[in-house]
Amino acid sequence: MAGQRVDIDGSIMEGGGQILRVSTALSCLLGLPLRVQKIRAGRSTPGLRPQHLSGLEMIRDLCDGQLEGAEIGSTEIAFTPEKIKGGTHTADTKTAGSVCLLLQVSMPCVLFAASPSELRLKGGTNAEMAPQIDYTLMVFKPIVEKFGFKFDCDVKMRGYYPKGGGEVIVRMSPLKQLNPINLTDRGTVTKIYGRTFVAGVLPFKIAKDMAAAAVRCIRKEIRDLYVNIQPVQEPKEQAFGNGNGIIIVAETSTGCLFAGSSLGKRGISADKVGIEAAEMLLGNLRHGGAVDEYLQDQLIIFMALANGVSRVKTGPITLHTQTAIHFAEQLTKAKFTVKKSEDEDDSSKETHIIECQGIGMTNPHF
Repeated sequence: MAGQRVDIDGSIMEGGGQILRVSTALSCLLGLPLRVQKIRAGRSTPGLRPQHLSGLEMIRDLCDGQLEGAEIGSTEIAFTPEKIKGGTHTADTKTAGSVCLLLQVSMPCVLFAASPSELRLKGGTNAEMAPQIDYTLMVFKPIVEKFGFKFDCDVKMRGYYPKGGGEVIVRMSPLKQLNPINLTDRGTVTKIYGRTFVAGVLPFKIAKDMAAAAVRCIRKEIRDLYVNIQPVQEPKEQAFGNGNGIIIVAETSTGCLFAGSSLGKRGISADKVGIEAAEMLLGNLRHGGAVDEYLQDQLIIFMALANGVSRVKTGPITLHTQTAIHFAEQLTKAKFTVKKSEDEDDSSKETHIIECQGIGMTNPHF
């Protein structure tokens, strides 16, 4: 099954863990042996971090593959995939490394497994530099399911920086092929809702203050909609350590979803956290796209694998998205085009259409 080994330069474009996630997932799916060099070469701590390592080990286990050079700090790995199998798989970052990023790398693979899968992912559920689990549930899940599959995500324990300790269980069944998607009609915003949370020793007042500040900020720009942000005290038995944060979602008449989120940090006021999330949401609504900046790159791998032409309207193209496209094209031979949107009402905005002729990957077990 193994063909010619593909060489990946991990230092180009975004130059981070994302290159590793996209390329190893595609390597696993396509049965392509892979070598990734200069992993995270430009980062302050180059090479593999615990989160990247646990993601790689999970992919290796998913397909009984061979992995060489995989240790903390390593800047080069070689991976030889075998057949993807379902069943129960565990990945534990042992840090606050993001469970959502573990899900990103493993989800495309288990869709093409021989049987249903249960993924037990341990680490941070609400961590910096990664989607919060609430984003995965409230935005990523409903949109990615448009490709024609369903997954179930059960948050057993929430975990925060720096301790982690969170756990989610994701269950999904394989499918024969992914459907292409068309997310180009953005519609009008019909509702705005969200949650602010405190966990551990932090006072509930922080949750209320984050919510109030976010609502005030949104009100300045969007006056005619009720904004429903619920403050929540995470139950003791479902949260490990201390943390606070917020996620706000805007839903449109055509079912598009946009989000803004922020996490509390020592020395940052609750108001500031709330306002940061609100401003992120408003920024995502201003550009006229049909997905927010964080969903953009997460859809690329599915578009590349889908059976047919997918089209997604976005705001400015992020470096993460350009990177995902580059490696998806290199490995799958899917063809992407990105062009400025021609709509009259978009002339003042920087909107783009990402179009992809997917390869129509077929699950060999069906």
